[in-house]
Amino acid sequence: MTEESDIRFYFDFSSPYSYLASERIDDLAAKYRRKVKWRPVMLGAAIKATSGLPLLLSVPLKGEYSKRDIERSARFMGVPYTFPPKFPLATLIAARGYYWLHGQDCDKAREFAHAVFRAYWVDGRDIGELPVVLEIADKLGIDRAAFAAAIATPEIKDRVKQETDAAIAGGMFGAPFFSVDGERFWGADRLPQIDRWLETGGF
Repeated sequence: MTEESDIRFYFDFSSPYSYLASERIDDLAAKYRRKVKWRPVMLGAAIKATSGLPLLLSVPLKGEYSKRDIERSARFMGVPYTFPPKFPLATLIAARGYYWLHGQDCDKAREFAHAVFRAYWVDGRDIGELPVVLEIADKLGIDRAAFAAAIATPEIKDRVKQETDAAIAGGMFGAPFFSVDGERFWGADRLPQIDRWLETGGF
């Protein structure tokens, strides 16, 4: 398969629906011998670009519905989930760490992303805090000092912005967001459509 056949998965670690999707997208792609390119982005920038509002905080009626929907969706998907005590929070540290790791070891970067998601959406840990992210990295055998130094470099800081800007330019306005064969899908609830798309070659 060519790089063009890869599925692009845009997400923010602070997005509950991104977390749900992260627990399923790789297995779904593997059914069709596809690879997934994980791309953390800053969801706030996308919301700003569309003049939108954070669903769980600022939209009357929809906000309360969404909280129940996320819990129901997690149960439906069989994914462990607990709404964290601190929400929302900034996830730049984790996103920067992901891109640094990705430049060295894609599998380790993926492992790190799963660990960060679960630390927040299962264990309720504050992944916006550097010590917490460093502890997550350390448990995965990642050098703390090298990690901390890398995410402070201009190159890695710029990478997150560049990826976010590129995603928005490509049509991303929320998370999770997927690009499959040029077709765009928004939301964890679109995974069944992605499944059908991959099975049939499009519809």
